Amino acid sequence: MRYPAILAGSLGLAALTGLPAVAQPAPPALAYVQPLPSAAVQNVQDRLRQAGVYTGRIDGIWGADSQASLERFQQAHQLQVTGQLNQATAATLGLDPNTLLVSPVAAPVPPPPPPDHLLPTSVRAVQARLRALGFYGGAVDGEWGAGTEVAIENFQRGRGLQPDGQLGPATATAMGLTPEALAYR
Repeated sequence: MRYPAILAGSLGLAALTGLPAVAQPAPPALAYVQPLPSAAVQNVQDRLRQAGVYTGRIDGIWGADSQASLERFQQAHQLQVTGQLNQATAATLGLDPNTLLVSPVAAPVPPPPPPDHLLPTSVRAVQARLRALGFYGGAVDGEWGAGTEVAIENFQRGRGLQPDGQLGPATATAMGLTPEALAYR
């Protein structure tokens, strides 16, 4: 009688030592959810509205009302209710997932005119601004020369811009000048 109790106790102890002290939940699966561009969100909101499950504004902002509408759509179409726009949901909505992720390509920005085409009043404004910012020590004479170009390059380096010595829109804006205010010949 004594041996079965010892054997049962040993088996019980062996079973307990094979288990973790506290049952821990499995870590969540790693997932990446790619945000959609605003135009794509508007497209999804419009399709959800056409399906009769979305009554909010078609504003391109994915909020709680968009999410709830997507979940209602998934449930109504016997899809897995995830609240995320997956392949099956997109297809059921009649959307091509590949086109949703494509953002419109902006037209290339034309290069700025050469600085020697700036009117002297604009050059003086640039020189005065560079002087006020501590990058230019030359005369504020309205002549675009090597000193002005070096000052532009030093300013660009100081602001983390491409140091090319040119007065492009990014440089003019960083200087506090509006590119439209610069007059060219």
